[in-house]
Amino acid sequence: MILVAGGTGRLGTRVVTLLRQRGQNVRVLTRDRSRAAHLAGTHIEIVEGDVRDLAALRHAVAGARTVISAIQGFAATKDGSPATIDRDGNRNLILAAREAGVEHFVLVSVKDASPDHPAELMRMKHAAEQELKASRLTWTIIRPTAYMETWCEVLGRPLLDKGKTKVFGRGSNPINWVSAADVAEFVALATFDPATRGEVIEVGGPENLTMTTFVDVFRQQTGSRGNVGHVPTVAMRLMAVVMSLVNPEMARQIQMGVIMDTRPQAFDASETRRRYPSIPVTNLDEVVRRDFAAAPGTAHGSPSDAPA
Repeated sequence: MILVAGGTGRLGTRVVTLLRQRGQNVRVLTRDRSRAAHLAGTHIEIVEGDVRDLAALRHAVAGARTVISAIQGFAATKDGSPATIDRDGNRNLILAAREAGVEHFVLVSVKDASPDHPAELMRMKHAAEQELKASRLTWTIIRPTAYMETWCEVLGRPLLDKGKTKVFGRGSNPINWVSAADVAEFVALATFDPATRGEVIEVGGPENLTMTTFVDVFRQQTGSRGNVGHVPTVAMRLMAVVMSLVNPEMARQIQMGVIMDTRPQAFDASETRRRYPSIPVTNLDEVVRRDFAAAPGTAHGSPSDAPA
Protein backbone atom coordinates (compact mmCIF):
# COMPACT_ATOMS: atom_id res chain seq x y z
CA MET A 1 0.00 0.00 0.00
CA ILE A 2 1.21 3.49 -0.92
CA LEU A 3 -0.24 6.48 0.92
CA VAL A 4 -0.32 9.75 -1.03
CA ALA A 5 -0.93 12.77 1.19
CA GLY A 6 -2.16 15.61 -0.99
CA GLY A 7 -3.24 13.11 -3.62
CA THR A 8 -6.14 15.24 -4.88
CA GLY A 9 -4.03 18.21 -5.97
CA ARG A 10 -2.48 19.08 -9.31
CA LEU A 11 0.66 17.03 -8.70
CA GLY A 12 -0.83 14.43 -6.38
CA THR A 13 -3.56 13.38 -8.81
CA ARG A 14 -0.94 12.70 -11.47
CA VAL A 15 1.16 10.71 -9.02
CA VAL A 16 -1.85 8.61 -8.02
CA THR A 17 -2.66 7.93 -11.68
CA LEU A 18 0.89 6.75 -12.40
CA LEU A 19 0.91 4.47 -9.36
CA ARG A 20 -2.41 2.90 -10.32
CA GLN A 21 -1.18 2.38 -13.89
CA ARG A 22 1.65 0.35 -12.41
CA GLY A 23 -0.74 -1.84 -10.46
CA GLN A 24 -0.11 -0.38 -7.02
CA ASN A 25 -2.63 -0.24 -4.19
CA VAL A 26 -3.06 3.46 -3.42
CA ARG A 27 -4.60 5.26 -0.48
CA VAL A 28 -5.20 9.02 -0.74
CA LEU A 29 -5.28 11.30 2.28
CA THR A 30 -7.35 14.45 1.78
CA ARG A 31 -8.76 17.11 4.07
CA ASP A 32 -12.05 17.12 2.16
CA ARG A 33 -13.50 13.96 0.63
CA SER A 34 -15.35 16.01 -2.00
CA ARG A 35 -11.98 16.97 -3.48
CA ALA A 36 -11.46 13.31 -4.34
CA ALA A 37 -14.64 13.05 -6.44
CA HIS A 38 -12.58 12.80 -9.64
CA LEU A 39 -10.98 9.63 -8.24
CA ALA A 40 -14.31 7.82 -7.78
CA GLY A 41 -14.46 4.40 -9.38
CA THR A 42 -10.69 4.06 -9.69
CA HIS A 43 -10.24 1.49 -6.89
CA ILE A 44 -8.35 4.05 -4.82
CA GLU A 45 -8.94 4.14 -1.09
CA ILE A 46 -9.87 7.62 0.15
CA VAL A 47 -9.11 8.58 3.75
CA GLU A 48 -10.30 11.91 5.11
CA GLY A 49 -7.97 13.64 7.53
CA ASP A 50 -5.90 16.72 8.22
CA VAL A 51 -2.10 16.58 8.41
CA ARG A 52 -2.36 18.76 11.51
CA ASP A 53 -4.22 15.90 13.25
CA LEU A 54 -1.69 13.29 14.36
CA ALA A 55 -4.39 10.77 15.32
CA ALA A 56 -5.86 10.95 11.82
CA LEU A 57 -2.42 10.43 10.31
CA ARG A 58 -1.75 7.37 12.44
CA HIS A 59 -4.92 5.87 11.01
CA ALA A 60 -3.99 6.90 7.45
CA VAL A 61 -0.49 5.39 7.45
CA ALA A 62 -1.51 2.07 9.00
CA GLY A 63 -0.35 -0.72 6.70
CA ALA A 64 1.40 1.61 4.24
CA ARG A 65 4.77 0.55 2.85
CA THR A 66 5.52 3.94 1.26
CA VAL A 67 4.32 7.44 2.12
CA ILE A 68 4.40 10.24 -0.45
CA SER A 69 3.89 13.78 0.81
CA ALA A 70 2.60 16.10 -1.92
CA ILE A 71 0.96 18.49 0.55
CA GLN A 72 1.38 22.24 0.29
CA GLY A 73 0.14 25.15 2.40
CA PHE A 74 1.12 27.99 0.08
CA ALA A 75 -2.45 28.50 -1.11
CA ALA A 76 -4.05 27.21 2.09
CA THR A 77 -7.23 28.78 3.40
CA LYS A 78 -8.50 29.61 6.88
CA ASP A 79 -5.77 28.77 9.40
CA GLY A 80 -3.57 26.86 6.96
CA SER A 81 -0.16 28.16 5.95
CA PRO A 82 3.28 26.88 4.95
CA ALA A 83 4.13 26.78 8.67
CA THR A 84 1.10 24.69 9.68
CA ILE A 85 1.01 22.47 6.57
CA ASP A 86 4.48 22.22 4.98
CA ARG A 87 6.42 22.25 8.25
CA ASP A 88 4.11 21.03 11.02
CA GLY A 89 1.96 18.81 8.81
CA ASN A 90 4.97 17.07 7.34
CA ARG A 91 6.45 16.70 10.81
CA ASN A 92 3.29 14.90 11.94
CA LEU A 93 3.25 12.74 8.81
CA ILE A 94 6.90 11.78 9.29
CA LEU A 95 6.27 10.90 12.94
CA ALA A 96 3.24 8.78 12.07
CA ALA A 97 5.20 7.03 9.30
CA ARG A 98 8.09 6.26 11.62
CA GLU A 99 5.79 4.87 14.30
CA ALA A 100 4.05 2.68 11.70
CA GLY A 101 7.31 1.24 10.39
CA VAL A 102 6.93 2.73 6.90
CA GLU A 103 9.74 1.60 4.59
CA HIS A 104 10.17 4.71 2.46
CA PHE A 105 9.07 8.36 2.63
CA VAL A 106 9.04 10.56 -0.49
CA LEU A 107 8.83 14.28 0.22
CA VAL A 108 7.94 16.77 -2.52
CA SER A 109 9.77 19.92 -1.48
CA VAL A 110 10.67 22.91 -3.65
CA LYS A 111 13.70 24.24 -5.46
CA ASP A 112 15.68 26.74 -3.34
CA ALA A 113 14.31 25.43 -0.04
CA SER A 114 16.57 26.97 2.60
CA PRO A 115 16.40 28.24 6.19
CA ASP A 116 16.91 31.91 5.30
CA HIS A 117 14.90 32.25 2.08
CA PRO A 118 12.60 35.33 2.03
CA ALA A 119 9.59 33.14 1.14
CA GLU A 120 7.95 31.29 4.02
CA LEU A 121 7.21 28.32 1.75
CA MET A 122 10.91 27.71 1.07
CA ARG A 123 11.80 28.01 4.76
CA MET A 124 9.05 25.60 5.82
CA LYS A 125 9.90 23.07 3.12
CA HIS A 126 13.52 23.19 4.29
CA ALA A 127 12.36 22.52 7.86
CA ALA A 128 10.40 19.49 6.61
CA GLU A 129 13.46 18.22 4.75
CA GLN A 130 15.56 18.47 7.91
CA GLU A 131 12.87 16.68 9.92
CA LEU A 132 12.80 13.84 7.40
CA LYS A 133 16.59 13.48 7.25
CA ALA A 134 16.72 13.24 11.04
CA SER A 135 13.84 10.75 11.28
CA ARG A 136 15.80 7.54 10.57
CA LEU A 137 13.28 6.76 7.81
CA THR A 138 14.52 5.83 4.35
CA TRP A 139 13.77 8.90 2.28
CA THR A 140 13.85 10.64 -1.10
CA ILE A 141 13.37 14.39 -1.54
CA ILE A 142 12.11 15.89 -4.81
CA ARG A 143 12.76 19.61 -5.35
CA PRO A 144 10.87 20.96 -8.39
CA THR A 145 11.01 24.44 -9.87
CA ALA A 146 7.84 26.45 -10.69
CA TYR A 147 5.00 24.39 -12.20
CA MET A 148 4.04 25.39 -15.73
CA GLU A 149 0.44 24.32 -15.17
CA THR A 150 0.02 26.51 -12.09
CA TRP A 151 1.40 29.58 -13.81
CA CYS A 152 -0.65 28.94 -16.92
CA GLU A 153 -3.64 29.38 -14.64
CA VAL A 154 -2.19 32.50 -12.98
CA LEU A 155 -0.89 34.24 -16.11
CA GLY A 156 -2.75 32.62 -19.00
CA ARG A 157 -6.23 31.82 -17.77
CA PRO A 158 -7.19 35.52 -17.38
CA LEU A 159 -6.35 36.04 -21.06
CA LEU A 160 -8.96 33.45 -22.01
CA ASP A 161 -11.57 34.43 -19.44
CA LYS A 162 -11.16 38.22 -19.30
CA GLY A 163 -9.09 39.14 -22.33
CA LYS A 164 -6.26 40.53 -20.22
CA THR A 165 -3.63 39.53 -17.72
CA LYS A 166 -1.01 41.04 -15.42
CA VAL A 167 2.66 40.09 -15.27
CA PHE A 168 4.32 40.45 -11.87
CA GLY A 169 7.05 43.08 -11.95
CA ARG A 170 9.23 43.70 -15.01
CA GLY A 171 8.71 40.21 -16.37
CA SER A 172 12.30 40.07 -17.63
CA ASN A 173 13.86 37.68 -15.09
CA PRO A 174 14.63 34.18 -16.54
CA ILE A 175 12.73 31.52 -14.58
CA ASN A 176 12.88 27.76 -14.84
CA TRP A 177 9.48 26.13 -15.35
CA VAL A 178 8.71 22.43 -15.11
CA SER A 179 5.59 20.46 -15.97
CA ALA A 180 3.82 18.91 -13.00
CA ALA A 181 3.41 15.82 -15.19
CA ASP A 182 7.20 15.42 -15.35
CA VAL A 183 7.53 15.96 -11.60
CA ALA A 184 4.93 13.23 -11.03
CA GLU A 185 7.10 10.88 -13.09
CA PHE A 186 10.05 11.64 -10.81
CA VAL A 187 7.92 10.95 -7.73
CA ALA A 188 6.78 7.62 -9.19
CA LEU A 189 10.37 6.74 -10.07
CA ALA A 190 11.47 7.52 -6.52
CA THR A 191 8.75 5.21 -5.23
CA PHE A 192 10.09 2.21 -7.15
CA ASP A 193 13.81 2.80 -7.73
CA PRO A 194 16.03 1.96 -4.72
CA ALA A 195 18.84 4.02 -6.27
CA THR A 196 16.91 7.20 -5.38
CA ARG A 197 16.93 6.43 -1.66
CA GLY A 198 18.78 9.09 0.33
CA GLU A 199 18.84 11.39 -2.72
CA VAL A 200 17.77 15.03 -3.02
CA ILE A 201 16.67 15.34 -6.66
CA GLU A 202 16.37 18.85 -8.05
CA VAL A 203 13.88 18.79 -10.92
CA GLY A 204 13.66 21.49 -13.56
CA GLY A 205 12.22 21.90 -16.99
CA PRO A 206 13.92 22.33 -20.37
CA GLU A 207 13.63 26.12 -20.60
CA ASN A 208 14.39 29.27 -18.64
CA LEU A 209 11.75 31.77 -19.75
CA THR A 210 10.87 35.22 -18.51
CA MET A 211 7.27 35.81 -17.45
CA THR A 212 6.83 38.00 -20.51
CA THR A 213 8.00 35.17 -22.77
CA PHE A 214 5.84 32.71 -20.84
CA VAL A 215 2.77 34.80 -21.63
CA ASP A 216 3.87 35.17 -25.26
CA VAL A 217 4.06 31.37 -25.61
CA PHE A 218 0.61 31.02 -24.04
CA ARG A 219 -0.84 33.56 -26.45
CA GLN A 220 0.76 31.91 -29.46
CA GLN A 221 -0.52 28.45 -28.58
CA THR A 222 -4.06 29.55 -27.73
CA GLY A 223 -4.46 32.31 -30.29
CA SER A 224 -5.26 34.78 -27.52
CA ARG A 225 -5.07 38.48 -28.38
CA GLY A 226 -5.64 39.73 -24.85
CA ASN A 227 -3.84 42.67 -23.30
CA VAL A 228 -0.79 42.15 -21.06
CA GLY A 229 -0.01 44.65 -18.31
CA HIS A 230 2.54 44.78 -15.52
CA VAL A 231 2.27 45.26 -11.77
CA PRO A 232 5.27 47.38 -10.67
CA THR A 233 7.57 45.68 -8.18
CA VAL A 234 7.36 48.62 -5.75
CA ALA A 235 3.58 48.40 -5.74
CA MET A 236 3.77 44.66 -5.15
CA ARG A 237 6.00 45.11 -2.11
CA LEU A 238 3.50 47.55 -0.60
CA MET A 239 0.55 45.31 -1.47
CA ALA A 240 2.23 42.33 0.23
CA VAL A 241 2.56 44.28 3.47
CA VAL A 242 -1.04 45.47 3.40
CA MET A 243 -2.50 42.11 2.40
CA SER A 244 -0.56 40.29 5.12
CA LEU A 245 -2.98 41.88 7.59
CA VAL A 246 -6.20 40.86 5.84
CA ASN A 247 -5.42 38.08 3.35
CA PRO A 248 -2.23 36.12 4.14
CA GLU A 249 -2.72 33.81 1.14
CA MET A 250 -2.79 36.74 -1.27
CA ALA A 251 0.17 38.32 0.52
CA ARG A 252 2.20 35.12 -0.03
CA GLN A 253 1.34 35.10 -3.71
CA ILE A 254 2.36 38.73 -4.14
CA GLN A 255 5.60 38.20 -2.23
CA MET A 256 6.41 35.21 -4.44
CA GLY A 257 5.83 37.40 -7.46
CA VAL A 258 8.38 39.90 -6.13
CA ILE A 259 10.89 37.10 -5.53
CA MET A 260 10.40 35.65 -9.00
CA ASP A 261 10.95 39.09 -10.50
CA THR A 262 14.04 40.04 -8.51
CA ARG A 263 15.99 36.93 -7.46
CA PRO A 264 17.83 34.46 -9.73
CA GLN A 265 15.36 31.79 -10.89
CA ALA A 266 17.17 30.13 -13.79
CA PHE A 267 18.24 26.51 -13.41
CA ASP A 268 20.20 24.07 -15.56
CA ALA A 269 18.32 20.77 -15.30
CA SER A 270 20.55 18.91 -17.75
CA GLU A 271 22.49 16.95 -15.11
CA THR A 272 19.32 15.64 -13.45
CA ARG A 273 17.87 14.76 -16.83
CA ARG A 274 21.08 12.97 -17.79
CA ARG A 275 20.86 10.84 -14.65
CA TYR A 276 17.20 9.98 -15.24
CA PRO A 277 16.78 9.73 -19.03
CA SER A 278 13.49 7.80 -18.79
CA ILE A 279 11.61 10.84 -17.46
CA PRO A 280 9.73 12.88 -20.12
CA VAL A 281 10.91 16.42 -20.83
CA THR A 282 7.83 18.56 -21.46
CA ASN A 283 8.09 22.13 -22.68
CA LEU A 284 5.62 24.96 -22.19
CA ASP A 285 4.23 24.76 -25.72
CA GLU A 286 3.10 21.19 -25.06
CA VAL A 287 1.49 22.03 -21.72
CA VAL A 288 -0.50 24.93 -23.17
CA ARG A 289 -1.67 22.89 -26.15
CA ARG A 290 -2.60 19.96 -23.91
CA ASP A 291 -4.49 21.87 -21.23
CA PHE A 292 -5.68 25.14 -22.74
CA ALA A 293 -6.20 24.77 -26.47
CA ALA A 294 -8.86 22.57 -28.04
CA ALA A 295 -6.46 22.38 -30.98
CA PRO A 296 -3.21 24.21 -31.75
CA GLY A 297 -3.85 27.84 -32.52
CA THR A 298 -7.33 28.05 -30.98
CA ALA A 299 -8.38 30.00 -27.93
CA HIS A 300 -11.39 27.98 -26.89
CA GLY A 301 -9.87 25.13 -24.85
CA SER A 302 -10.37 24.44 -21.17
CA PRO A 303 -7.86 22.85 -18.84
CA SER A 304 -7.98 19.08 -18.68
CA ASP A 305 -5.87 19.08 -15.54
CA ALA A 306 -7.08 17.68 -12.27
CA PRO A 307 -8.20 20.09 -9.52
CA ALA A 308 -5.38 22.19 -8.11
